Parts: sequence; C-alpha cells; structure tokens
Amino acid sequence: MNDGKIFRLGILGSGKGSNFAAIADAIAAGSLPATVAVVISDVRDAGILDLARQRGIPTRFIEPGLFRTKLDDTAESAYVSALNEAQVDCILLAGFMRILKGAFLREFDGRVVNIHPSLLPSFPGLNAWKQALNYGVKVTGCTVHLVDQGVDTGPILGQSAVPVLDRDTHDSLHARIQVAERKLYPEIVARLARNEIEVKGRMARDR
Repeated sequence: MNDGKIFRLGILGSGKGSNFAAIADAIAAGSLPATVAVVISDVRDAGILDLARQRGIPTRFIEPGLFRTKLDDTAESAYVSALNEAQVDCILLAGFMRILKGAFLREFDGRVVNIHPSLLPSFPGLNAWKQALNYGVKVTGCTVHLVDQGVDTGPILGQSAVPVLDRDTHDSLHARIQVAERKLYPEIVARLARNEIEVKGRMARDR
C-alpha cells in the first residue's frame, strides 16, 4: 500500500474509539510509521471524535443518511469525498457500525481494513464473542482483514488467538478479545505501512 511517503490513515468509528486510541498511541510511540489524517464518525457525539480532538487530529461528523445499517448514496459520496480530501492511503474501521458496499469499496479497493472479534471465517457478523461462547469453542480471538463486498469475508491479514475459559461470560470474553485487538491492529497496520504484506487474491503473505 505504501510507496515511501508518509502513510496516511483515515479512521471510521461509531463508538468509544479504543482501537483508534491503540493506533494513535502506537504512532506516538514510534512503532507505527503513519499519521492519522482524519477521523470520521456517523455518530455526532461519538467518543472516538473526542479522543481524536484531544490528540489534535482532524475530525468530521457525517450524517449516515436514511438507513440503520449502511450509508445511503448521499452519505457514501460525502464519506468518499472527505477521505479523498484527506489524501488517505488506507482506511481503518474502528467500531464503525455501517456496512460499506458498492461505490465506496470500488473507490478504495484493497485499502479498507477492519478488525473483527473472532478467528474468521468462524463467527462473522455481530456479537462474534457471544457466538463463540454460545457455540462452545475453546479458542477464539480476533482477525484483521481487508474489507470486500461480503460481511467479514475479505482476505485475512493477521489473527490473534484468545482462549475461552470455563468461567467466561460474554463480557469477560469480549474484554480479553479487546485486549488482543488493541495489540494486533497496530501491529498489522504497521506492517502495511512498511509495505511488508502482499495480498494476491485471498492470500496475504510476507513480502
């Protein structure tokens, strides 16, 4: 993804912004060679916007439009324009609760990255930690992947395993997965920034 210039990130989020904070902290610590060009949310008072402002990072609230789970055409166009204006190289989803489709993914083909709280392809979709615990698996975790037109079906860039303990509740398992997410996401984004990952079709491998 990177051609040697400063790797510019656009981050989309709807909630508190814990994964964004992990990314920003890794940049500040020097372990992630990138800059956050803009943070955009579909929620006007989202915590992720406050965290970005505290760090002096440009923020935008953009209305999501008519639908509950996706951007409408007008909103999609506004998001595309804002990200292009910020000249982003890569878009990170950090708890962004809208499905991205169509023109957005065509505009940023191969440049949209998400983190999901399971070891994909197991337990795609919402509340993956609940799915894992209810199914009875002994190991789950988190996955960083490219976003494609499916739901959590894009090429896998990295994974981290989290054991499921006998005493786990939905909340305790989710909390441990989030700890793993905050470690894995900056590590994988740093590898993208250093151009260390090559993606061909569904396969992601070291360069």
